Amino acid sequence: MTDTLDPLLRDLIAFVAEPRPYAEVLDAWRTSCPRLPVWEEAVARGLVAHGRRNGVAVVRATPAGRVWSCSQGPGA
Repeated sequence: MTDTLDPLLRDLIAFVAEPRPYAEVLDAWRTSCPRLPVWEEAVARGLVAHGRRNGVAVVRATPAGRVWSCSQGPGA
């Protein structure tokens, strides 16, 4: 599954490189496929985090997520 998941994780990290509203992220990244748990895997690995900014729930790439994403390189 890593072959399938890692490119999607890189895409998600790039998507939230600048904090985005939580609702926007979930709308863009939700899936009903239990075999592609991109959001869950990213949170479990500590690659993305969610919190509040100015009273709005947001999602952002963590420093660890940025490092991991860069270490994977494009098309890795």
